[in-house]
Amino acid sequence: MRNVTNFELLRRELDADDPWQLDSNPFELQRHEQMLRMSLVDGSVSNALEVGCAGGAFTERLAPHCQRLTIIDVMPQALSKTRQRLKEPPNTVWIVSDVQHFLSLDKFDLIVVAEVLYYLGNIEEVRAAIRNLVRMLVPGGRLIFGSARDASCRRWGHLAGAETILEILKEELTEVERVECAGESPNEDCLLARFRNRAFLSPQPNYPL
Repeated sequence: MRNVTNFELLRRELDADDPWQLDSNPFELQRHEQMLRMSLVDGSVSNALEVGCAGGAFTERLAPHCQRLTIIDVMPQALSKTRQRLKEPPNTVWIVSDVQHFLSLDKFDLIVVAEVLYYLGNIEEVRAAIRNLVRMLVPGGRLIFGSARDASCRRWGHLAGAETILEILKEELTEVERVECAGESPNEDCLLARFRNRAFLSPQPNYPL
């Protein structure tokens, strides 16, 4: 992440307990329930990647369903909080990295990237980050994306939100499901989507989505 302002904002927010109310806000609980359902649509997961763990609220839900879960975050404080919360289960790997530069020889059958991509500096960085993730997704693997909508993200000073990034994701993957989550506040409005790696879909068009 090259945007120093965003980095410093995240650092300050992570100094607080539950800064985004991920454990207490009904909207966030609904969002995580839908993300988990999408993640487990094919049952338990062999090898998963979570991009950005915040305080670990979703990681705690996902980890028990994965044989192996790699968690990356650009903020060491986020990883530290999440590791303490989960008590470092043996099926987890923790890496300080950003979504643009993370590389793995492993291939993942599930990648979860939520409330992350709008922190990047421009659309080309978003597109490059998505291509990087797709390279690590197995044929037929699924990617779960979540983000606040364009209007909210731009109001917060970010480049773009869900609608814009969803169109970029569709350049590389096949969208098979989309869900809207909304709360009482104008800031509580996001889109979630489930994608498949179309590399598997093309030769086998009858594969059940």
